[in-house]
Amino acid sequence: MTQDTFLTGITTTGTPHIGNYVGAIRPGIEASKDLDTGHFYFLADYHSLAKNEDPDRIGQSTLEIAAAWMALGLDTEHAYFYRQSDVPEILELTWILHGMTAKGLMNRAHSYKASVQANVEGGDKDPDKGVTMALFSYPILMAADILMFKSTKVPVGQDQKQHVEMARDIAQRFNHNYGDTFVLPEAVIGEDTAILKGLDGRKMSKSYNNTIPLFAPEKKLRKLIMKIKTNSLEPGEPKDTADSTLFDIYKAFATSAETTAVAQAYADGIAWGQMKQQLFEYINEHIKPAREEYERLISNPAVVEAELKKGAERARQLSVPYLAQIRDAIGIRKLG
Repeated sequence: MTQDTFLTGITTTGTPHIGNYVGAIRPGIEASKDLDTGHFYFLADYHSLAKNEDPDRIGQSTLEIAAAWMALGLDTEHAYFYRQSDVPEILELTWILHGMTAKGLMNRAHSYKASVQANVEGGDKDPDKGVTMALFSYPILMAADILMFKSTKVPVGQDQKQHVEMARDIAQRFNHNYGDTFVLPEAVIGEDTAILKGLDGRKMSKSYNNTIPLFAPEKKLRKLIMKIKTNSLEPGEPKDTADSTLFDIYKAFATSAETTAVAQAYADGIAWGQMKQQLFEYINEHIKPAREEYERLISNPAVVEAELKKGAERARQLSVPYLAQIRDAIGIRKLG
């Protein structure tokens, strides 16, 4: 039986927050310790160009995200940890896949359709206003990321499932035309993955500016937690754990026994201020050891750079010969 290979991409926009930690980083790091499966984790810096991000912000985000994964214990000896832009074979494969991708398939991409719909609803005569080819072709670059390393499993949120299915469609079409070359990937949707709400009660997201940075200093962490939106129930009044941002965040970090104890405290009418203080102390204690390592890495970017370069060298031991095989399949060959 062929070993399963998991691949996870992290877009280099923004600072890692606690929602990223419980939703992707923590389960990813835990999975990286499984020696019976292969694991690829990459910083998707070229993907950020689809959103026209600030160049300095992309660089800073790359450092922060890489340092976060390293500080939290990613096993980079077993798992491949690299920057997308350090593996040029991915971009060459992206262009090759363009030749196998129907425009109609890209027309159905959710991100593209959302942009068109916004233009139409806004009254623009051009439905493609503001749509770059980077945005339009985004699923093809993602397909190259996935197919380059023969990924069999791609953990994604529900909103990214379509992109994995597109990668599968493109791979099937390629295999039909040029022979059995690509492994067909499957999306893995984490049904039990926690999706945390932010300070305002909406999904924690950089776009809503409602996040709690994972490695915020103690004073800032406490200040942010104290800002979390609650209802007007007084101390002593029983409180419902359902739809409580404070409870959901605590539950994402705590053991089942600790969560049961806090649920009882809710039933007994714990004051919101007391609950916020308890949540702050718990998260701060949980994060503190990794925060110290994160701060060390942030102040020593050369250490992070060396780790990413090492990961890219390992990854290219796979991508260089595989791309040669792909090029041969499509007829780009030496003449003698």
